[in-house]
Amino acid sequence: ATQEKMRNSPIVNEIANKLGIKLPTAQLLVNRGCMTPTEAKAFLTKEEEQLHDPFMMLDMDNAAYRIIEGIENGDKIVIYGDYDVDGVTSVSSLYLYLKEKGADVSYYIPCRLGEGYGVSEAAVKKLHEEGNNLIITVDTGITAVAEAELARQLGMDIIVNDHHECHGELPDAEAVVNPRRPDCPYPFKELAGVGVVFKLMCAVESVMNPEDEMIDCVRRISAEYGDLVAIGTIADVMPINDENRLIVSYGLSLIENTTRPGLIELIEATRSDSKYQTKRKITTSFIGYTIAPRINAAGRIASASIAVDMFLSEDKTQTASLARKLCDINRDRQAEENKIAESASEKIEESYNLSDCPMIILDDEKWHHGIIGIVSSRITEKYQLPSILISFEGNKGEISDEDIGKGSGRSVKGLNLVEALSSCRDILEKFGGHELAAGLTVKRKNLPELRRRLEAYARAYINSDTAENVLSADAELLPEDVTLEQAEQFSQLEPYGPGNTMPLLVIRDLTVSDIVSVGEGKHTKLTLDCGGRPVTAMCFRSTLEELDIYPGDHVDVAFNIDVNEYQNTKSVQMIVREISYSETVLRKRSGDRERL
Repeated sequence: ATQEKMRNSPIVNEIANKLGIKLPTAQLLVNRGCMTPTEAKAFLTKEEEQLHDPFMMLDMDNAAYRIIEGIENGDKIVIYGDYDVDGVTSVSSLYLYLKEKGADVSYYIPCRLGEGYGVSEAAVKKLHEEGNNLIITVDTGITAVAEAELARQLGMDIIVNDHHECHGELPDAEAVVNPRRPDCPYPFKELAGVGVVFKLMCAVESVMNPEDEMIDCVRRISAEYGDLVAIGTIADVMPINDENRLIVSYGLSLIENTTRPGLIELIEATRSDSKYQTKRKITTSFIGYTIAPRINAAGRIASASIAVDMFLSEDKTQTASLARKLCDINRDRQAEENKIAESASEKIEESYNLSDCPMIILDDEKWHHGIIGIVSSRITEKYQLPSILISFEGNKGEISDEDIGKGSGRSVKGLNLVEALSSCRDILEKFGGHELAAGLTVKRKNLPELRRRLEAYARAYINSDTAENVLSADAELLPEDVTLEQAEQFSQLEPYGPGNTMPLLVIRDLTVSDIVSVGEGKHTKLTLDCGGRPVTAMCFRSTLEELDIYPGDHVDVAFNIDVNEYQNTKSVQMIVREISYSETVLRKRSGDRERL
């Protein structure tokens, strides 16, 4: 919305006047489909969202009754989870809940490097040897057809709790709980793995307390585990709408005043691990960019059990030690990530004509399996193309056609990565994931054919409009709109995430007062003149040389507005997403060239 459209819009003005909010805030509500003051108020107060009955999910009753039976019979129950944040929070919350109910419960998370993603037959055999009677998978298991059959043959029951795409036969299990099942009537399909676990705990709580209303059971589970559910949902980049908006909003409020020892120590460790020495507001950005990477790092290059044990422990000394360890591991992860990113960039420059490239697929002998997914995200974000990175790390001896490569990919809107991989299932050893993020395992001999097929698939499904790297802004502001009051008013629209993204704003023709390099030259800080007031604008991952902007220049800026809190002082700042010379500068340069 341009300035003129926003300020002349009857709907925007009516919402602003009735709710007592500023015009830009009213415009953002209109952008989100709120066309009346009543609808706008409902969005701000989250009146439209509701939590659905967990028993609407297919097989939920079977899962709940089998778990209660296991608790009453003293079965040895093992929770089998994934090694990412969603998996860690799924394991931690279900373990704590079952333990509180008196279950004989343990957990198992495979090693990313040694075992890879998902349920394996070797792990099933090991769990059987340890005397387990019941396996409950969380955030994994939907493709474990052979493994479920093996468990049955060994006399173990298995309950599958997952949220990943279903592509083919379902496991023959006591229950397969997944809202994405084609035959599942559950109305909201976008729950994280920990969201499905949350529903499972609510169902079990309801069956164990038949005299209570479902809403009372949900409130108890939310109060106890809502923080972990929110962290997993945010980290897995699930849409922040419908149930997820309530889950995340309530979970963030719990984290703000958390009493969970592991979370307290992890937040404290991030303060000493960074420039932020004061208490920060708990937002989706803080969870997604500060907390989640540290939890994720454990599963990527060490062991996810470090993060799980931190959440399970009640001992302050132990949780503090584990939190610091996660921060140390995360620094190692960052260093390794930068090395792989540099190597990948060199390969792209050598091998790809980006003007006619539907998809980037790279491989290497030494890339760390646990890091390639993050680098794939960076490549896809930079080039706005689907990308897959494959590592043959760990293959010993001479190169062989039978070498196994493990890959991780990210996609763009318009190309479902799981469906793309499904079209190549005959040459893949394993694959799974979501529409925009997936993993795979492939033999070296099949890599050329995989590359050929995926590039052809991408050409068919991505058109130039889809792939075009264009930022769509919510509203155009005036310089005087960039205030602390406006920034804090925008926060009423939180929590942000897919489906309710952080507002992207535009201001034109601002004067650059100052520009300096920060973060050892990796980032740039500008001071912009906003109606006679200096406002800081941060350009992350952009160097002075790349920006090629100087004091006195006039610029147009696309940005997110942010509240910076430093030494107990709040100030408004801009997080720059795109910056370019303004029309004023371009016209002057054009005139100069003509005169020359």
